[in-house]
Order: sequence, then C-alpha cells, then structure tokens
Amino acid sequence: MRRSIQMVALSTIAALFALTACAPSDNSASEEKLTQVRVSEVIRSIFYAPQYVAIEQGYFKSEGLDIQLDTAWGGDKAMTRLLADQADIALIGAETTVYVGQQGASDKVVNFAQVTQRDGSFLVARNKIDNWDWSMLKGKSLVGSRKGSMPEMVSEYVLKQNGVTPFSDVNIIQNITFDNQATAFASGTGDFLQAFEPSGAILEQAGQGYVVASFGQDSGKLPYTVFMAKASTIKSEPTTIQKFTNAVQKAQNFIHSSTPEEVAKVIQPYFEGVESKVLTAVIKRYQDGDAWAKDAVIDQEEFSNMLAIMKEAGELNADVSYQDLVNTEFAEKAKRQ
Repeated sequence: MRRSIQMVALSTIAALFALTACAPSDNSASEEKLTQVRVSEVIRSIFYAPQYVAIEQGYFKSEGLDIQLDTAWGGDKAMTRLLADQADIALIGAETTVYVGQQGASDKVVNFAQVTQRDGSFLVARNKIDNWDWSMLKGKSLVGSRKGSMPEMVSEYVLKQNGVTPFSDVNIIQNITFDNQATAFASGTGDFLQAFEPSGAILEQAGQGYVVASFGQDSGKLPYTVFMAKASTIKSEPTTIQKFTNAVQKAQNFIHSSTPEEVAKVIQPYFEGVESKVLTAVIKRYQDGDAWAKDAVIDQEEFSNMLAIMKEAGELNADVSYQDLVNTEFAEKAKRQ
C-alpha cells in the first residue's frame, strides 16, 4: 500500500512539472482588437498565482491586452527569450537584471512590477521535527538549487545567518534539475529538500516529507519575482506597460481580499495535476507567510536586501544602481487607481 502511495506521489509531482500550457483563449472577434503581449514565466508555480488570477479574472483583457504565456523552465532561459525579443515581458527574479547589467548590456532589463516579496521555498525534512533549528542541517545533505540562482543564494544566506556553513557543515546537492528535485527526494536522495510548492504539500500528503521551515520568513523581504522588460520596450510601449501593471495590481487586490479556496478555484486550470485541497493548502501557506506583494511597487529597501544576499553569495561584482534597474512609475500609478 505504501509503495502505491509513493508511486502516486511521484507521478503527481512529475505531472505537475510537465504543465507548460495555459488555458486556451477565446478567439472571439473582440479579442482581435487586443494588444498581444508575450510573457515568459521562469517556471509554472502556485507562487505566481497573481499572474494566473490576472489572466483568468479577465484583468488583462479588460485593459485591452491578450497575454500569450510561455513557461521557460529556467531563469536563464526566460531571460534569453526576453533579450532575443522572443518575449516582451518576463516573470523572473530581479537578480537576473543585475546579471545582465554586470555583463554590460547596452539595452538594460528593467524591473517594473513586483509579484512576490519573499523567497517562496520551504525546507522539507524526511521526518516530522517539532522544534526545528537550522543547526540540525549539520552533517546532513540538502537538495538545493543551481549556483547563482536566488533560491540558492537565499538558502546559503539563511544558513550562514544561523551558524551553518554551506558545503562544509552541510552538503548541498546541486546537480539535479529543478523539475526533478522533488522526485529525487521522494526516491531517497538527500536528507532535506529546498522545495517550492506544491512539492512540499504533495510530499506531506504522501507521508514522504514534512515542511519544517520557511526560507522566506528567515531571509526577509526582497523583490523575489518581478515582471521586467527591456528598457527600449518600456520606452517605446509605456501605455502597454501601464495597462499590464494595472492588471497585476487588480490581481494583487483579489489575492489579498479572497480566501484560499476562492483563489484556488481561479487558478486551478493551470495546475490540472494538483488536487484542489493541496492547491488550497499551498495558497493558505503563502498567504499566511506574507509571500505575495500587496502592490507592484518595488521598494528600494527590499531591493537593497536582495543585493546584500547576492554580495554574501559572491555574485555581486560591482555597485548596482536601484534607479537604473527599477522603474516604479507604472506601479505607483496602478496603486493609486
């Protein structure tokens, strides 16, 4: 029986990360007048619920926009699509704009609308731990993320802040692709897992893992996931960027005024492999953890916190100007509406 439960859990996790397509759009005559906007999201995740709410609730459409959503499955891939003009807007971590800037790009990528304000990953243990302490990672192995990614930098930052030296006190496994990490953990790899939801909830439901800590709560607020575009796009299409940001703000208002059950019902089409009760539990966890920004404004203090984390990880090569990489004009206007 337990073998059967394990197979179901593995299949569910695998099915989740195979989801790449969003719900089909209505090809009515009225939609022909909409402005098409190509959006590349880094991964498909419940963490990005405001984006799916904006699509499903018709907020983008009411602003005259037709969103063509693509899932890149990787921050580097999403950024490549943006730089190659295969996408107009990308939903990625703000740190990617710093990397592009450090490489001397002539057309900078600018962050203009914040979606999440904390790291969205959780620490999953194989057994229940009632009184968790980060020192319990010492001598253990942790399935983590790739070097230079924000999840990995946050993880290392939190460990150091709690007296745990990454790669010395704890072995961090980094050779497993994101979409295979939860499956690998369920199969026996690692003592702990840095997981994005709903992987943690699915593992808990199957009795194969238990969430014991939140990386987001222990690392503070930062512009973890934002909408961004090339500076040239923002300059040439300010009306479209404003309409896009207006829709994002409407979705954020919905997220913060709705129950987990209501939000789950709206975004369910994007997570067909996830049970409604799991989806609801994850949304509640994110709401309780203050993961979603209440407005799209990218705060300078939070941006500075992200830079501090990058510097601690050795990924910040030079000083970075907030004014060069952040535009709050559209978010501030959307907030006032």
